[in-house]
Amino acid sequence: QVQLVESGGGLVQAGGSLRLSCAASGRTFYSYIMGWFRQAPGKEREFVASILWSGGSTYYADSVKGRFTISKDNAKNTVYLQMNSLKPEDTAVYYCAARLLSTREYNTWGQGTQVIVSP
Repeated sequence: QVQLVESGGGLVQAGGSLRLSCAASGRTFYSYIMGWFRQAPGKEREFVASILWSGGSTYYADSVKGRFTISKDNAKNTVYLQMNSLKPEDTAVYYCAARLLSTREYNTWGQGTQVIVSP
């Protein structure tokens, strides 16, 4: 069974940085796309970034492009989200998710990690 465990959230001032980690276990992930999503209070969950496990192609939401970087460590089965130049509007619960290349929906989710950016 695939499991995803996020860590690294916290409180940071605007302009600061955080790095989120997503430790994946339960199988090999070469046929997977790993994604980061976030949900702010009162808002719907939104896509942040994704990475193809095999090959490393990345994709970003316009709102984070140039500030956030998604990466992976194959040896550690871990996906990272480096967040720089954080803004108060980045405040949200951040979720790691996984889906097979052959599917359109992310079907495995972590428990989430809270990020709070103060003005």
